[in-house]
Amino acid sequence: MISPARIYVRLTDLDILGHVNNAIYLTYFEIARMHYFAELVGKDWNWMEEGVVLVKNEVEYLKPIVLNDIPFVTVGLIQMGTKSFTLGYEIHVNDALVTKGSSTLVAFNSKKQCTIEIPEKMKEAIQKIA
Repeated sequence: MISPARIYVRLTDLDILGHVNNAIYLTYFEIARMHYFAELVGKDWNWMEEGVVLVKNEVEYLKPIVLNDIPFVTVGLIQMGTKSFTLGYEIHVNDALVTKGSSTLVAFNSKKQCTIEIPEKMKEAIQKIA
């Protein structure tokens, strides 16, 4: 089991109302995604030839996150296709669910600038968080 990604709320994450700006949540999802990928496929993965591109994000804001909160993000697999997969996110503060979301990603070879089938090693690794 992969430990949730711990997020450090920065002063620059806040909006004029004193809570985390809505756009920053996508950064929190990205931090969590990279935390999980590092555990699942390793830090030496060839992202240029067997990478992913983000094609869709969804966020449901349930409660605000403020400066002194310590958010933790868990990531799970929602759906897996041949070339794409969807990850789900939950952000918790003090064991309370404050945000839910999802991202759809497509396997992509940046050198050739084309979509690819999800590499088998990546597919097997991601299925572990289903």
